[in-house]
Amino acid sequence: MQLASSGGRRLRHAALAARKLALEAERTVTRKELSAAARDAGKALDLRPAQRAVLSELVACWGEQEWERLLVWPSNDYLISRTGLTERAIRRILRQLIDLQLLAPKDSPNGKRYAVKDQSGQVVDAFGFDLTPIYARRGDWAALLIEQKQLREVQKRAFDEVTICRRAAEEALSALAEHFPAVDRTGFEDELKLLQARTPARSRTTLPADLLEAWQLLRTRVEDAFYETGKAGLGVRHIDNNNGSPSEPCNKSFPKKAEAVRSTEQTSEHLSPELILEACPTVSDYGQPVRDLADIVSAGRYLRAALGAHESAWAEAVEDIGTVRSAIAVIYVLQLYEDDMARNGGESRIKNPGGYFRALTRMVKSGKIDLAVEILAMRRRRMA
Repeated sequence: MQLASSGGRRLRHAALAARKLALEAERTVTRKELSAAARDAGKALDLRPAQRAVLSELVACWGEQEWERLLVWPSNDYLISRTGLTERAIRRILRQLIDLQLLAPKDSPNGKRYAVKDQSGQVVDAFGFDLTPIYARRGDWAALLIEQKQLREVQKRAFDEVTICRRAAEEALSALAEHFPAVDRTGFEDELKLLQARTPARSRTTLPADLLEAWQLLRTRVEDAFYETGKAGLGVRHIDNNNGSPSEPCNKSFPKKAEAVRSTEQTSEHLSPELILEACPTVSDYGQPVRDLADIVSAGRYLRAALGAHESAWAEAVEDIGTVRSAIAVIYVLQLYEDDMARNGGESRIKNPGGYFRALTRMVKSGKIDLAVEILAMRRRRMA
């Protein structure tokens, strides 16, 4: 079986390189195997849909002959009818597939594609396209796919780290605004907006090399600013920027009466603030008396940060189950977390209290959990 004659076609280096690829000795290739190699090649080389369509039709023409080369000879009219592309597009795509060393042309003297038959009508040779490179390079496709998967994992980790740094920086700025409103945050906020504008969507496969370092630096600077302003919270009174009554504490502690408790959100009579305090004594560690449901709401909003839950988690909980139940859920999760740490020598089985709070909110909303029952059960355990 001959390789290929030029047939007037412009000589291409890729075509010559493809001709040198061969199958293993006495290797037979099925259409299924060739099709699998073609799919891997399409993924590895990120072929466009039209290129994949033409390549798929060429592979489908393979008749599983026991030849040294995988030759097919479909006409352009056949490829047009099968793909719906124009003849000009078919010719262009065939050249592109040759340049990618997926095909090797084997041209006839008159430029036509046809099979050569012996006297008995058996096909013994053909002029058209040699698909041997697709199958012979299957190792290349596997290596490229592994490399692409590793690159995607690296990019995913980079985007995840950017997300973590962004949320941490936003949380630190929020804490600065809440506890130290006199501190100038303009520079940090401008830098945050600039980095948000520079950060591409996750659908983009590449992340600028310096962007992750910039996010990490911003997070460190904002957190350091919060730390230094509060002197790590050791023996330093926070600046009182409240213009209200001078009898209010300087650190403001709980946001007093921050949200009104609607009548439709009243809890059951047996679930009183006193009972909640008995079941969840951790609330008393934060320095403010809890006398009514408004105090419960203020405590829940304040303790939300202790769970590591984002402000959006509180907003979603309020929308789903109401303000009072959201506050009780925060207090319940915090007490559950601290009790678990006490039982397990300082290591809780709840690795992400903020995520646990979100999950609990969903279960309360769906009716799978009754907060009143859970609080009563916690109180019974504590009394026992």
